[in-house]
Amino acid sequence: MRRRALSVAVLVVAGGAAAVAVLGSGGDSDGEAATGLPPRTANVAKQTLKDTQTEDGQLGYGPVRPATSQTRGTLTKLPDSGDEITRGHTLYEVDGDPVVLMYGSRPSYRPLRIGTKGSDVKRFEANLSALGYDGFTVDDEYTGDTAAAVREWQDDIGVAETGTVDLGRVAFASGAVRVDAVQANAGEPTAPGRKVLDYTGTTKAVTVELDTASRRMAKEGAAVEVTLPENETVSAKIDEVTTVIEPGEQGEDPATKVEVTIWLDSAKARKAAAAYVLASVDVTFTAGERADVLTVPVSALVALREGGFGVEVVKGGASSYVPVETGLFADGRVEVSGRGIAAGTVVGVPK
Repeated sequence: MRRRALSVAVLVVAGGAAAVAVLGSGGDSDGEAATGLPPRTANVAKQTLKDTQTEDGQLGYGPVRPATSQTRGTLTKLPDSGDEITRGHTLYEVDGDPVVLMYGSRPSYRPLRIGTKGSDVKRFEANLSALGYDGFTVDDEYTGDTAAAVREWQDDIGVAETGTVDLGRVAFASGAVRVDAVQANAGEPTAPGRKVLDYTGTTKAVTVELDTASRRMAKEGAAVEVTLPENETVSAKIDEVTTVIEPGEQGEDPATKVEVTIWLDSAKARKAAAAYVLASVDVTFTAGERADVLTVPVSALVALREGGFGVEVVKGGASSYVPVETGLFADGRVEVSGRGIAAGTVVGVPK
């Protein structure tokens, strides 16, 4: 079946990154001769094609999270901004008693006492064991043995030895924390739900804010390249991808953004980032990669009347339209395959 090449078509590159005008010369396709020769030509190239995008990032310590009180009383001691606090140490004090930092992905929500069962018990017991206390089994049941270890711990931190862990005595974070800002003053009252301070992790991280149209670039676990201020490049991986709503200003609608967090936790990345506290960096994302594929400039594609795309193959003093299958689009080129398409094949391109 004969096909005709459209004289003008519009191609939208995958991912919505660009629109490209594709020009043909109205000749026949499927190997039939085209009318005249194209104004310019290019060779089909065999290469590795990467769909990349570079965005501005901010080097710091990752997302800022709040620490809120779970108890009522008076704040008697607070840390300073920049302080780093690890498991088992005091985050702040209420009524002279410490609120102790422990590691876990979820906050506490009830007192723990003999007979309590659940994943929160296991999380607390795992921390108690990591701090060197023993004589109990780390599981989801709070037993008399657990209570005995808790009384020993309570004696060490200087609170009443009740064997019960009151709500608000510990604060859970995913790991060691760095105090970003203190939101209260010593001597002020506190109550459940009141913010006491903001914190981050202690490892350097890069935060990037993407438009929702670029979300395809950011997948958890995907490799990225981070270029630091002195043009040193380090490899890292995406750790978190979250959707955030930014409130609009002066009557504007809220904006939806994609926040990407990249922890610089490899030895090379930590060393390279050590000289900077806060800095602007470049982050290169790779959404797709195709190794050793045939490519042509995107502008070489011709839209065919009956659907799909082709290229104008030039041989000697003649040319003909050949249908092709397209693959990855990147860096102004597109992956192609089809009968008669090989590395070095000459194809037409517009001026």
